[in-house]
Amino acid sequence: MNRSILDVAVMYRQKKIFDFVKQQEIPFARLRRVVDNSNNSLLHHVADVNQNSGVTKPGPALQLQEELQWFEQVQEVIPDHYVPLLNDDGKTARECFEISHKEQLKKAQKWIKETSQSCSTVAALVATVVFAAAYTVPGGSDENGKPNFINSPYFLIFTVSDVVSLASSLTSLVVFLSLLTSPIELQDFHISLPRKLIVGFTFLFFSVITTMLSFGATILILIQSERKLTTLLLSIASFLPVLVFGIMQFRLYVSFMGSTLNILKIAWKAHSSSLVPCLPWAKKLRRED
Repeated sequence: MNRSILDVAVMYRQKKIFDFVKQQEIPFARLRRVVDNSNNSLLHHVADVNQNSGVTKPGPALQLQEELQWFEQVQEVIPDHYVPLLNDDGKTARECFEISHKEQLKKAQKWIKETSQSCSTVAALVATVVFAAAYTVPGGSDENGKPNFINSPYFLIFTVSDVVSLASSLTSLVVFLSLLTSPIELQDFHISLPRKLIVGFTFLFFSVITTMLSFGATILILIQSERKLTTLLLSIASFLPVLVFGIMQFRLYVSFMGSTLNILKIAWKAHSSSLVPCLPWAKKLRRED
């Protein structure tokens, strides 16, 4: 079966070749309408996961999101009446895509559940620690219940970081619990689930930072040391867990952030362009022309 260069680029997820062919307007206008001997359109070839050699994201959830992005990218360039086209098996491109990605969807669903459970456990642990710390004032209190070190500059740092950590950890816990209880469908991996994971990871990371900041402030309040070396060593020890957590999750976080922001930018541009003709000044310009 002879296939065009555009079909091969779509099947093998070669975005650079795909974009290059798109720039050739006349050949591209012809190639995007090509249907093979099995009545498979260009969009049907996106469902061919056996030839997928262009995956660049880590983890099943991000890979599935990348596949959904590729499907929509190809769908944008083919004629609208080709989208519901049936092949010889009586299936549309969307149906073929869903069938071929069933196994990947199961892996992604399992990954989302396990990640949400682990992160919600960490968020609950952080919330428990900082909640208990709020009732255990560093240095104790006097007979009137007033903290002994209330005038210390570190006491304000302890109070603010403890409150922020509690709020961040509880917010993160709510987000991850919503992921555990929400139905995880194929289309949710496009924007909804990655966006929730980004919010959950952000608040969880922020809660860990403020928790360790609260811990460091507590130690400095108790020892009341003016030595810079002591303060430096305590700061390094306090933020070591934050550094380890950040290094372990950095690649995953950046991947989710980058891919989701690109989708939102594309959606915003499409939404803005659709609104421009409806604006009063745009109508006025059309009348003047």
